[in-house]
Amino acid sequence: MRKFILGTDWWDDSDDAVAVRLLTRAVRNGKAQLLGIGINACMEHSVAALRGFLNADNVFDVPLGIDLAANDFGGHPAYQKRLAENFGKGINNTDAEDGVRLYRRLLASADEKIEIIEIGFFQIVANLLESKADDISEKTGLQLVSEKVSKFWVMAGKWSEDGGLENNFARNDRSRIAADTFCRLCPVPITFLGFEIGCGVTTGGHLEHSDHLYDVLSDNGVSGGGYSWDPMLVLMALTGDEEKAGYETVTGTASVDPKSGRNYFVRSDDGNHRFVIKKHENCFYAEQIDRLL
Repeated sequence: MRKFILGTDWWDDSDDAVAVRLLTRAVRNGKAQLLGIGINACMEHSVAALRGFLNADNVFDVPLGIDLAANDFGGHPAYQKRLAENFGKGINNTDAEDGVRLYRRLLASADEKIEIIEIGFFQIVANLLESKADDISEKTGLQLVSEKVSKFWVMAGKWSEDGGLENNFARNDRSRIAADTFCRLCPVPITFLGFEIGCGVTTGGHLEHSDHLYDVLSDNGVSGGGYSWDPMLVLMALTGDEEKAGYETVTGTASVDPKSGRNYFVRSDDGNHRFVIKKHENCFYAEQIDRLL
């Protein structure tokens, strides 16, 4: 069974919750194992809301990590408060492990290669790559990733233009610097799904009104369905093959300007990075996601 770590901003957009639902469905159906989740944008109810969502999806005991310093991304997500009150009472952000320590612990204890899905900001994975030996492992973060991670699946960038500008890379100084560090240092293959891919692919509009995921979309003003950047990335990762998931790939080396957050891509056959291009109409991807929700 394939094993994953998820990184999410669990922020003020609802597509993170749709993406997590795809993962909990895969876990409950025995198609994947979710080793842990790192929250890389810290808000008042982040841990309680995510733990509550997992509990409501009947997926328990997934360890959570958080970057408590990442409290400068803004936003006021009504759905987080609702989830915390309904399903995560008594849980605080400080109940979660430090994000870098969680990743180091999970990688150090892994007995086979795992995959990391990133649908948020990059400071946890960037700090992981720069981490030194500690009480968890005598290996650096770079060594742990090299030895224990087979691939990163990443929702970030705008690859339809050189110098594209996209939120997960460019939100603030923290995200821009971390994105640059991640792209430069990551020693394993990365597949990027960019902003241009999820635009126009609307999912989540057919949920039962009793579903807590419906409440998340409703609180975010998209009860009829929202754009699907993060769910499309998770579906591709769960499929495990870009072509089978309905994409063409462009190979080369990605970079991010740490000052502007703009992304660039140099094409080459031997590059360690890829971005994807849709092969089908938007309904092809939307129908697959809605069927799994």
